[in-house]
Amino acid sequence: MQVKLLALGGDGIGPEILAEGLRVADALAAKAGLTLNVEHDLLHGASWDVHRTFCRPEVLDKARDANAILVGAVGGPKWDNIRMPGGAECQDGLMYLRHHLQTYLGLRPARAWQSLLHHTPFRRGLADRANVLILREMCGGAMFARERGQRQVNGVRQGYDLTAYDEDEIARFAHGGFQLARGRRGKIVSCDKSNVMESYKLWREVVSEVATQYPDVEFENMFADNCAYQLMCRPEDFDVVLSCNQLGDILSDLTAVYSGSLGMLPSACLSANPEGGPVFGVYESTSGSAPDIAGQGIANPIGMILSVGMMFEYTLVRPDLAKALEQAVEQVLADGIMTRDLGGTADSVSVTDAILERLSG
Repeated sequence: MQVKLLALGGDGIGPEILAEGLRVADALAAKAGLTLNVEHDLLHGASWDVHRTFCRPEVLDKARDANAILVGAVGGPKWDNIRMPGGAECQDGLMYLRHHLQTYLGLRPARAWQSLLHHTPFRRGLADRANVLILREMCGGAMFARERGQRQVNGVRQGYDLTAYDEDEIARFAHGGFQLARGRRGKIVSCDKSNVMESYKLWREVVSEVATQYPDVEFENMFADNCAYQLMCRPEDFDVVLSCNQLGDILSDLTAVYSGSLGMLPSACLSANPEGGPVFGVYESTSGSAPDIAGQGIANPIGMILSVGMMFEYTLVRPDLAKALEQAVEQVLADGIMTRDLGGTADSVSVTDAILERLSG
């Protein structure tokens, strides 16, 4: 079987960690009897520097023709204040792809690793078995506000962003969350601020309606501020957390403390709910572009590598290979082979070499 991948290195450490992820993708593909056809292109800052746009239409066409997209990382101070004509999606290459591909279901898993417990702020026994999936809605809300800008009101500058969701957007996302919870521990919390905001009142109503179709899943609504607090106080009680675009952005970084580093976190943005079979997805590490260490070869590639594992699980429907990869990563960490963000001395290539060695064993 031929698999078309679009590889977008992006900015900062993005191209470095993507290269390591592709090495692992090749190894897993060989195990699965697949042939990967990889096409490379530019995104966000790397695209701006060459083409004066964050994402060319040609890249979007390639994305639509691919089975999946792998992204290293995008962004950096160099491009933060550039303003492009068009909506919010035109200001960010990755948001542009998410918007046009409608990859609305954002999976942001974070788990505890036994070898990294000492690298977290938790006392022993509190988060030793933490394993939480933050689900972030990726194509709506404040991040994609159609009414936004800055203006003068009575001589005072005002910035505004309209946070809006319609019931169909909320429902398709909620269904994806309940379906994923069924394949985990069967628990889901939906977080919102329905006590003060109309958009969240609708969010709570719609998610609660969807919940009635999944009586086998334990369901709870929770205000977002309390949810964040409880995620830190009792991490092991949580399984799947539903959140809007903005809150999911915050909570997914917060739960990174379970793993010991942002560099450990993978992600997937899916264009359909996974219950129906193979789905198209955009897969990336959530480590950020880290321009301060770009080019040094010391970035943690594990988040990118685990993102490749998510691609094999959701797009290529080989969850067995995703599990084997996670076990290989666990063995490497147990053997003390770690990058500097985890207190180790290994470089990116050495960590990947060690993972590949254990995958082949």
